[in-house]
Amino acid sequence: MKLQRMNRRALALGALAVSGALALTACGSDDTSEGGDSSASATTQADSIKCDDAKGQLLADGSSAQKNAIDAWVKQFTAACGVQVNYKGGGSGAGVTAFTQGTVAFAGSDSALKPEEVTASKKVCSGGQGIDLPMVGGPIAVGFNVAGVDKLTLDSATIAKIFNNEITNWNDPAIKALNPDAKLPNLKIQAFHRSDESGTTDNFTKYLIATAKSDFPYEGGKAWQAKGGQSASGSSGVAQQVKQTNGAIGYFELSYVGDEGVKAVSLDTGAGAPVEATVDNATKAISEAKVVGTGKDLSLELNYATKAEGAYPMVLVTYEIACDKGNKADTLPATKAFLRYMASEAGQQILAENDYAPMPDDIIAKVRTTIESLS
Repeated sequence: MKLQRMNRRALALGALAVSGALALTACGSDDTSEGGDSSASATTQADSIKCDDAKGQLLADGSSAQKNAIDAWVKQFTAACGVQVNYKGGGSGAGVTAFTQGTVAFAGSDSALKPEEVTASKKVCSGGQGIDLPMVGGPIAVGFNVAGVDKLTLDSATIAKIFNNEITNWNDPAIKALNPDAKLPNLKIQAFHRSDESGTTDNFTKYLIATAKSDFPYEGGKAWQAKGGQSASGSSGVAQQVKQTNGAIGYFELSYVGDEGVKAVSLDTGAGAPVEATVDNATKAISEAKVVGTGKDLSLELNYATKAEGAYPMVLVTYEIACDKGNKADTLPATKAFLRYMASEAGQQILAENDYAPMPDDIIAKVRTTIESLS
């Protein structure tokens, strides 16, 4: 797992380096003294990043789940267009709050806007309202760190009991039954959840509620509700705690898996074989999603209970939230240009290079059309 991740990271960084060079060429360099084909480079970059009238600086906040993807996008976009994008990644709750208060140009959230949040957005979207644009997909990995255990399969009921403080030791019979060949130690389980309001928590608990309601009797939402466990801020904080604690388990995006000692659980969904947390398996699950938003809103309904072969259903979709109309005039060109690049073929390819799942073709096509209509 670690070697594969290093290889993916190396390929991704190589792609970023090449694309960054193309971006600089597109922005005006005509130096061909080293034999480079500047016109070809400019053409390639122009196809992926269209700056139009983008200028200045963009402030944004929200989902920490997509932070690694945003960082990769920002490198290329800033190099091509000269626009500085400051994305805080303070969590979905913080992002939605910042958006409805009018302090950011757009926000990222792993949960679609609630009716009351749409109402609040009308105060900052002059003549319009906030809408959800599905942009980033991926599996929510259940990461674990248990010395001597390299592979682990869990089902939703067992995961629910672990995070609800009902299963507290790694050699519990329920875990043994799912992992008959594993050498499970007599070791206390250290379960970590998010301390901040999080769309990752929302989607993680939606999965448990949809598939193991009797073992996870909560309403769900961005705030953690189950009993027991320890908390940490952001996906990176939870991942760090798992990394440094023998016996730990936590939930976060696949891009945080692969550090020393952190491995991802395979899910027993009822399919013929346990399903690994991979980009391809997440895409299979997301492909079953339905657009349920109205008007220009493209919020999705995910099928968390799918038992399709090879479909990893513990997934989230991160939405970029912007005004359908009434965006601030000084940031609208840069907002549209950045969102356009994120939704482009080149932008979506970066997701696959960084352990995220690109949006299915039919969904991303709707996103692209909607971005062009923002005003």
